[in-house]
Amino acid sequence: MKRIFFSAIVLIAIAACFPACSQTQNANTAHKSEEGGIKWISIKEAEAKMKDHPKKVFVDVYTAWCGWCKRMEATTFTNPALIKYMNNNFYCVRFDAESHESFQFMGKEYHFEPQNKANTFAIELLKGQMGYPTSVFMMENFQNPTVIPGYHPVKEMEMFLLYFGDNICRHQAMGDYQKSFVSSWDHGDTPDMTAPAH
Repeated sequence: MKRIFFSAIVLIAIAACFPACSQTQNANTAHKSEEGGIKWISIKEAEAKMKDHPKKVFVDVYTAWCGWCKRMEATTFTNPALIKYMNNNFYCVRFDAESHESFQFMGKEYHFEPQNKANTFAIELLKGQMGYPTSVFMMENFQNPTVIPGYHPVKEMEMFLLYFGDNICRHQAMGDYQKSFVSSWDHGDTPDMTAPAH
């Protein structure tokens, strides 16, 4: 009888624990989802947001088959300091250069061109130099696009982001800024390596 009574108490205790454990797990999951990452939006969304709140624009031009694109997404774009800075200072756009989507942007029609195996938006943005990944920085209202090809680790991307995001580009040449640049972000375990665009 004592054994049955003891077993019943254990079962009640386990049952009581499940809701609490479940709530803790749900809270942890919610916290992780709130932390999020870079707030990627489409170029059309950036155009709509620009009307009410002008902001600089960062475009990551990639393809589904590009290994260095995937590496940059998994390393550079997961750095907490980088994520915070990009979300605060840029509209962040990821654009698949081989997208078959047809759309209008800034009053112009864009579409996929089979002969070039690319979307005309990517062709225009990269000025026909189709290498991936490529980062494109634009000032407010999509002005003065600057194309920077290749994979970039956190330290390099930090330099580019601060150069455009903090308006250093308005009064100092990139070469001069690069010579004096000192990184201040925590790079974690991100490998410091570079590679040409593919």
